[in-house]
Amino acid sequence: MAVEEGPVLGRPTRSSSEENNDPSPPSEVRRVTISTYAGNTIEYYDFILYGSAAALIFGPLFFSNLSPTMATIASFSTLATGYLCRPLGGLLFGYLGDKHGRKPTLLATMVLMGFATGLIGLLPTTAQVGVWAPIMLIVLRLTQGIAVGGEWGGAALMTAEHAPPARRGWITAIGQAGQPSGGALAMAAMALVALLPSEQLLSWGWRIPFLASFVLLLIALYIRLKISESPLFEELQRAENAQRKRRRPVADLFKDHRGALLQGILVSIPPSLMVTLVSSFCVSYAVNAGHSRSTVLAAVGVAFATAIPTNPIYGLLSDRLGRRPVYAAGTLAVAVLVFPLFWAIDSGSTFWLFTAFIVAYSLVAPAIGAGLAAILSEMFSTPVRYTGVSMSFQIAAIISGLFPVIATSLLVVGDESPVWVATFVVVIALISTVIVSKIRESSGSRLTLDSTEVTR
Repeated sequence: MAVEEGPVLGRPTRSSSEENNDPSPPSEVRRVTISTYAGNTIEYYDFILYGSAAALIFGPLFFSNLSPTMATIASFSTLATGYLCRPLGGLLFGYLGDKHGRKPTLLATMVLMGFATGLIGLLPTTAQVGVWAPIMLIVLRLTQGIAVGGEWGGAALMTAEHAPPARRGWITAIGQAGQPSGGALAMAAMALVALLPSEQLLSWGWRIPFLASFVLLLIALYIRLKISESPLFEELQRAENAQRKRRRPVADLFKDHRGALLQGILVSIPPSLMVTLVSSFCVSYAVNAGHSRSTVLAAVGVAFATAIPTNPIYGLLSDRLGRRPVYAAGTLAVAVLVFPLFWAIDSGSTFWLFTAFIVAYSLVAPAIGAGLAAILSEMFSTPVRYTGVSMSFQIAAIISGLFPVIATSLLVVGDESPVWVATFVVVIALISTVIVSKIRESSGSRLTLDSTEVTR
């Protein structure tokens, strides 16, 4: 069945073309899943590390000429630049991945991200080189954004295109568990260096977690070099060589898949928003509320760590119960629990601080994030899947990247009360609940060259 303009998640009639799309051998599925997990771990270690540093470190180092509040806003603004560049990375690497292959493109995104993060650890500060320090920081942040813009979508669909249809939610969710793994590593690294006296932390201690990215890059590259190319991409190449067709991934996406792209963007906003809410804005908010830096980083790190096993659980549930009900339950939980999240932080209690972060990121966030890789992969046909998945997620990430700036500004407007911040999150969550209710179910569908077909 050919894909029509604006395809939605659905269960079309099964056809004989599925015989050309046998699942990869279990050993190869395991290798690809481990590779995706490792890739997501390093990418999100790098990206979330920057977010926590923007909340706690970069203000006095790179914006020392501003007041503390304005320095925090300026620091969060550099955080936002990375998110603004993510769609560019999704477009660039999506095109390369759909045109030339998933594996080489994913190797490129990993190298780019690892080097950008490592180089941040070598930057001079404003006190040393003046205005050039924030300029170099922004350039490297932009590079991070471009790299992660191409990494997430490629890693997501790589596991989706190798996985058996009936277990696609579970297997892709294992790969997505690399996000909290990277977050846990980032928070652990920042929590350890935050134990240093302030003078040592701001002079050299903050650099260590960024320099560690060079080591993680070597480990992840070793794993990723051992995987094979996507079987669906290889099938696509054979078909096009036989027909002498010329592929135009970007043009075809915007011409024939506009509806799917819009849906993909809207369902991608809450998962990305939860990452910046917990790992960046709430870190700054909790410190300003009186909690110590090391305590807050430890709480977020524990929340990330406990989310590692819950991601595959929710992925499995999306295979058993369907993508829609699991996702909708998660967005409704966000709407209900965001106010208690801030109340717990404001209580001053370390126990409630840990509880709030664990509930938010290990119980609620995975419900909307674990199945997202499968949902987006099932929206697009193989010739445009890398571009479609990447652009959906990364355009949505713009709102997430701007969230700390928006939220900090709302705090100022609300006289330091989080009411308007929580209300903003509730509105986003409810809109996404409505959107996901409009798409058709796709769990158990088979990915083919030109369509999504049922297997059960």
